[in-house]
Amino acid sequence: MTTQTLTIDSQVHCYERNRPERPWIGFLQGPDEVTGDIMVEAMDSVGVDGALLISPFSMYRYDASYALEVHAKHPTRFGLIRPFDPHSDSIAEDMAAWASTPGVVGARIMLSAEPFEADHPGINQILSAAGTEGIPVNVMCSTKLPLFGELARKHPNTQMVIDHLGIIQPPAPPVPSEPFADLPNVLALAEIDNVAIKISGAGTLSHETFPYADIWEPLRQIFNAYGLERCLWGTDWTRATNLLTFDQGVEAFRVTDELSDADRSVLMGGSLSSIYNWAPGAA
Repeated sequence: MTTQTLTIDSQVHCYERNRPERPWIGFLQGPDEVTGDIMVEAMDSVGVDGALLISPFSMYRYDASYALEVHAKHPTRFGLIRPFDPHSDSIAEDMAAWASTPGVVGARIMLSAEPFEADHPGINQILSAAGTEGIPVNVMCSTKLPLFGELARKHPNTQMVIDHLGIIQPPAPPVPSEPFADLPNVLALAEIDNVAIKISGAGTLSHETFPYADIWEPLRQIFNAYGLERCLWGTDWTRATNLLTFDQGVEAFRVTDELSDADRSVLMGGSLSSIYNWAPGAA
């Protein structure tokens, strides 16, 4: 893979304050609001060139209207991803419309939201439709990694991306005593060719202060299993606010001696550009 210098975050969220015109359905850890302007200012402050903007399921479920507004204002900074409803009766049509929307780079499945099985019609329709449209599917699958593996094998022509290392990450302290207990299941999925993994929110799994020295041994195992070309660095901002700052989520991967400059270029942007066929800077 050709390395490059752009820094691209694989997952951030933007949202308005809770208001009647666009009410929150649930709650996402973070400030009262993180508008597109606030997110861009934060990115500029630490030299992050772009990000995948994930419409927050916790707040807006399947409504991506705010993410679309943010992209319209900042078209060169964000690639758009939204969750899809596996109970919808118009998945193929919705996927085709979404994939043709300016700024869209992927879709998302919240596999952890319900007790889904590998034969669930809606889940399989989302994966099939995304494969047809040629866009990756991010999958929130913590505690559901074997199920994710079954689905990935059933849809070899669909690029699938494991969210947040495939590991439950705390929204606030304390960090679990064995945060990487499910690592063997994470590593097992590396043998499936159409699977990539987000190295997002990793600092929230550390028992140490910045720069989180204890995360690197398990991360090294993931890098070795998947290859850096299938690993996508990210912060999961704003969910991580109670555990670290945005600056720390970025700088921990810049200051470490665990990565060479070439490794860092791939992990922090190059692999994402290749997998999503997108880079910031072009409307």
